[in-house]
Amino acid sequence: MSAHFCNSRIRPLANDFVTVCESPSPATLFCYTPGLACTDDGRLIATMDFGGPGQPSFEPQGRIFISDDNGMQWCEKGSFPFIHARPFIVGGVLYVIGHADTLVNGSGDLMIMRSDDRGETWGTPVRLTHGQEWHQSACNVWFANECVYLVMELRVTRDIHGWYPGELAPVLMRASVDADLLLAESWTFASILSFRDVIPDIERDPGIDFFGVPFFASSYPSGITVAPGRDCAPIGWLEANVVQFNDPAHIWHDPSGRTFHLWMRAHTGGTGYAAIAKVVEYDDGTMTTMLETVPSGKKILFIPCPGGHMRFHVIFDKPSGLFWLLGTQATDSMTRPELLSANRYNLPNNERRRMHLYFSKNMVDWCFAGIVAEGASDLESRNYGSMVVKGNDLLILSRSGDKRAASPHNGNLITFHVLRDFRKLVY
Repeated sequence: MSAHFCNSRIRPLANDFVTVCESPSPATLFCYTPGLACTDDGRLIATMDFGGPGQPSFEPQGRIFISDDNGMQWCEKGSFPFIHARPFIVGGVLYVIGHADTLVNGSGDLMIMRSDDRGETWGTPVRLTHGQEWHQSACNVWFANECVYLVMELRVTRDIHGWYPGELAPVLMRASVDADLLLAESWTFASILSFRDVIPDIERDPGIDFFGVPFFASSYPSGITVAPGRDCAPIGWLEANVVQFNDPAHIWHDPSGRTFHLWMRAHTGGTGYAAIAKVVEYDDGTMTTMLETVPSGKKILFIPCPGGHMRFHVIFDKPSGLFWLLGTQATDSMTRPELLSANRYNLPNNERRRMHLYFSKNMVDWCFAGIVAEGASDLESRNYGSMVVKGNDLLILSRSGDKRAASPHNGNLITFHVLRDFRKLVY
């Protein structure tokens, strides 16, 4: 009985990895924002950025790598002077979009660059905005209506002290697949709806419950220190993915194909749910951001989502007809913050050691597919994954660490993982 139990233990599906990038100074220079794309002929393009006190202010933060052997070997092919970037391909042209670093450039404007030769060479980065402050991670890209759609997040107000997801507005951006995406006029931006626009002041309206949200009393604008060295910023949303529901049976299906749903990391101190909003596209080309409603007529802001408390990545896989979610598993979010080990980063829900995979036909009911990768200790994080489908395999890029990492948040590796025949996980 005991032996059978041991043999049935869930084991990681893709724990082995290839190191794409490694920090030369793990204590001061950190590896962030893994982004992954795949060309039609199978070339892989990976992006990441360096950060931390060891990053020289005069050097570009971003790096670009390519692989022509299914990720077994990687070659650095370029750099870029912005952060939180993702690579994507439109009409055979390879783009990388992100935003400037306010600490280095004084503003956080959107920035983009392109390659016309599959990533061999890169043009000069250009700004799409001026004097603004943006945020994001390497979340997904969506194609519909002969257009490309993606979400960046605009910081609307600037009175929150420290970490500011409560001030962010997820802005859906649209451009024609035939356009030159380096031109600002090629892009249409949805209307602005920040988290602070939709959430009431908890202190002024103590009767609002939101099924335990916020978990800690993190009021605007200062948040709260829940234990020495462990702060909870005011609640908010960030790191948005965009999806559409093309199944006519789905309650939120739009037959016109003009409604887009935003699934976002819910920064609340809790786990098990994401924040959502939607964008409706009108005949005149404008796009309006708003909250969704459920059949009762009530507005919905939070929705069950495994790993929704941390940056997650969503794709829709046409062969399986399913959405796939790559996220980070929390296992002890109810531990009193003052009792966490010194190697744990910030709040109890900020555990980063296990990367997990789920599938769903509707983005609400999720089936557990497995643990993708697992670090042996808290420092050996596996988080902030990006993924692409290549044939029958799921290819994954992870923000990772080993025992030399400065913290679970400030890892020293970008690692590449392959999950073979991933559709066989469906049940």
